[in-house]
Amino acid sequence: MDFAIPLNPNAPSPMYRQIYEGLRRKILAGKLAPGQRVPSTRTLSQQLGVSRNTVAQSYAQLLSEGYFQAIVGSGTFVCRQIPDDLSTTSQPKSTPKQLHRSLSIYGESLIDFDPFLPPDPTAPISFRYGRPALDEFPLSIWRQLLSRHCRDNSDILDYNPDLLGHRPLREAIADYLARSRQVNCNPDQIVIVSGSQQAIDLAARILINRGDAVAIEDPGYLGARQAFVAQGAELCPISVDESGIVVEELSKLAPTPIKLLYVTPSHQFPTGAVMSLSRRLELLTWAQSTGAFMIEDDYDSEYRYGEHPIPALKELDKNNAVLYMGTFSKVLFPALRIGYLVLPPNLVQVFCHAKWLVDRQSPLLEQYVLADFIAEGHLERHIRRMRHLYDQRRQVLVKALLYHFDKHINIMGENAGMHLMIQLNLSLNDAEVISKAYQAGIGLTSAAPYYIQSSRQGQFIIGYAELNDTQIKQGVYQLAQFLIG
Repeated sequence: MDFAIPLNPNAPSPMYRQIYEGLRRKILAGKLAPGQRVPSTRTLSQQLGVSRNTVAQSYAQLLSEGYFQAIVGSGTFVCRQIPDDLSTTSQPKSTPKQLHRSLSIYGESLIDFDPFLPPDPTAPISFRYGRPALDEFPLSIWRQLLSRHCRDNSDILDYNPDLLGHRPLREAIADYLARSRQVNCNPDQIVIVSGSQQAIDLAARILINRGDAVAIEDPGYLGARQAFVAQGAELCPISVDESGIVVEELSKLAPTPIKLLYVTPSHQFPTGAVMSLSRRLELLTWAQSTGAFMIEDDYDSEYRYGEHPIPALKELDKNNAVLYMGTFSKVLFPALRIGYLVLPPNLVQVFCHAKWLVDRQSPLLEQYVLADFIAEGHLERHIRRMRHLYDQRRQVLVKALLYHFDKHINIMGENAGMHLMIQLNLSLNDAEVISKAYQAGIGLTSAAPYYIQSSRQGQFIIGYAELNDTQIKQGVYQLAQFLIG
């Protein structure tokens, strides 16, 4: 089968687009026949030497345009009835009736979706990111609040008539955001969602039509990228430097109309870059001139060390361009599954209706408890304590990395959040590094899948929040022993 595709990492077109165009040309030229099975994303990514997510994005585009067809339980095939362009070739226009049940375009786009899997959880020491120190959570206080509402409140058993979410919780979040992030909003602009991923998914469904251009950070959060691809968006990857997303690249996209931009300005994921004030103002000016919406994902901005947290991009927004989202998964615990969206007033009703169609409401008991947890000051006390603890662990990690790896390492994004990113200057590729780390009993995450335009090697995301000082020191020592001796 002819699946050889010439790729140029220096070309202006991103890698996924080159793969898409290469496969599409082969189909139109008849080199890939209708009904022919195509390799899995894993197999083709190995053949081409790119990340699996890059190939998956190309497949998703071909599925959405009708060049590929996914058959449940069988795999992905060149579609027997090729759209528009192939009508000029010798392929017959009439095809036999399909004898299988088919998925929607949205469903087909998810066939090769590869949900994020953290490093092997069985590793004795795992530098997985995004997980707080669960053993430090004030469980006794949470248990008391749970007991209070389970004992005295039968309302938690019923539907919530408020489509926005439990009002006292929205009021508590509005007060908290005003104090901690300088975001001044009305509680009626806040919609409670089941975590940040649902917020992204709702925004994709409501704001994006198939074929719309969506700009995202490169590298960036995979959960957002996959949600936009599944909705049929045409992704426009924008580079990130030490000051955040490069706005100049956005301006060069004209005349392509950008419908939506997804950014993590307060702690860019995964590089850890913090967007400068001048860059934020430049970005807001761009949004005003283009009419694009922006999603500001403020996933762990509470944790900034040595300085006060930087005000949110939303605080500077005077034109209702920014949809601001946050989650309690990082500051409290992942199983809580409560997040929030601060919306421009004209979008509140449609988001409420979309949320109702998805799951009616987020669980009420947890909303009642969280409202009290915030209003009684427990949240901010917990954040202050964890900020001190994580800063200490971060310093231990940075010191250990510099001591054991010396000239073999560059450290990025170490002054905020719950992870940092490193560049290892070694003669090993990422697969070899991860394999050696596994032999050392260390769980490690490559940053390569988070890039779109190029396949970066040697960059790794190092989470430290859930590890104590001894584990951090031992983990770095063992990793260095296996990688550089």
